[in-house]
Amino acid sequence: MKIEQIYTGCIAHAAYYIESNGEAAVFDPLREVNPYIERAAKDNAKIKYVFETHFHADFVSGHLDLRERTGAQIVFGPTAQPGYDALIAKDEQVFELGDYKIKVIHTPGHTMESTTYLLIDQDGKEHGIITGDTLFIGDVGRPDLAQHVVEDLTEDKLAGYLYDSLRNKILPLSDDLIVYPNHGAGSACGKMMSKETTDTLGNQKQTNYALQEMSKEEFKKALLTGLTPPPGYFPQNVMMNIKGYESLDTVMDRATKALSPAAFEAAANETGAIILDVRSQEEFANGHIPRSIFVGLDGNFAQWVGSLIADVKQPLLLITTKGREKETLTRLSRVGFDQTIGFLKGGFEAWKQAAMEYDKVTSITVKQFEEEQNERHLPIFDVRKEGEFLSEHVVDAHNTPLDYINDHLASFPENTFFIHCAGGYRSMIAASILKSRGIHNLINVEGGFNAIKETDIAVTNYVCPSTL
Repeated sequence: MKIEQIYTGCIAHAAYYIESNGEAAVFDPLREVNPYIERAAKDNAKIKYVFETHFHADFVSGHLDLRERTGAQIVFGPTAQPGYDALIAKDEQVFELGDYKIKVIHTPGHTMESTTYLLIDQDGKEHGIITGDTLFIGDVGRPDLAQHVVEDLTEDKLAGYLYDSLRNKILPLSDDLIVYPNHGAGSACGKMMSKETTDTLGNQKQTNYALQEMSKEEFKKALLTGLTPPPGYFPQNVMMNIKGYESLDTVMDRATKALSPAAFEAAANETGAIILDVRSQEEFANGHIPRSIFVGLDGNFAQWVGSLIADVKQPLLLITTKGREKETLTRLSRVGFDQTIGFLKGGFEAWKQAAMEYDKVTSITVKQFEEEQNERHLPIFDVRKEGEFLSEHVVDAHNTPLDYINDHLASFPENTFFIHCAGGYRSMIAASILKSRGIHNLINVEGGFNAIKETDIAVTNYVCPSTL
């Protein structure tokens, strides 16, 4: 069977392209649809269907633009109620694609409309299942996201539905089926996803904790334990996917405005736009526009922007390296940030050449950190995730995870303190946020905890229990 996984690592997302006898289908496309159109053109095929496994929370799907560009039919599973024309399939309905068949298997649990698609080849053999967020490699979809859109859909209720879907719809299928999930490791849609992006269903039956024999209550406990709050942009992306959104072409046309330093400053002052600097952390540390926020394009860019900027409708102004403006806008649009109003023409160098005010982040090497800490014993703030911190951390360090740093602003002292993460990317993001909030007395540790472990600074995995 001819199926291609199109994986986008920065948001750990997998779309799928299938072609047979001149007809093609795309499953869970990203916002930018040209790659799918070009792929079909290469096969001299017409895109007949756009299948959606569910209303996605962690990205804005490209189904509407793909339909507009190709005339393809959008297909959702049972119970979906989109705010635009789409075919709402029935459970076990079969779609023909050239010589292939695609069978709908309604698998509610991650969301109520969640659907798995069974792929059947030209010989009638069942080849694989495109599972969306119902079944991952090593995990299953978290059942707490829909409640942020529909209050009555509690995580307990959805976890029960997911238990039934897995036992009654997925486990009875053949062991030799290939599992094609919507996400891999790094996605916030699960808690222990594998780095592998496909597997056999038989192997998942043996190794995936959620498919082992257990009662429904045991399953709920295993699934719900350890879930962290979802990023703030998730419910907003869900609503965009349900109700519809502007064409990406419209978004790009509005955003690609090159502004002089004076016009850029005026726009920032007049609109309340957040200045988003996407250069490298080293460049940002050496000079940046005051109150700008750093999220480097070469890290998990879209996820961190979505987690730290509360509203996808927030106006943005961009600082990029030359030639990366379109890439930045595309990656912002994937998570629904469509209100960019321009970028700084000539980048940060143009700002400096115009003799505009700029700021720096005090940043030191790990050797300097060791010397300073031995002498001054300043507070240390570790912005890694709680699990990373609990595994090992600097003795007496405070854990203020970057995901929730806006909730921890009162924790930072008025006097000088050190800040670090694992390698330096997240701590620079944290430093930019703190400085934008008026907290300037920080010193960033270059190389983060990975470098700190190479020194004689004491580390531990012990956390002193809190007292009331």
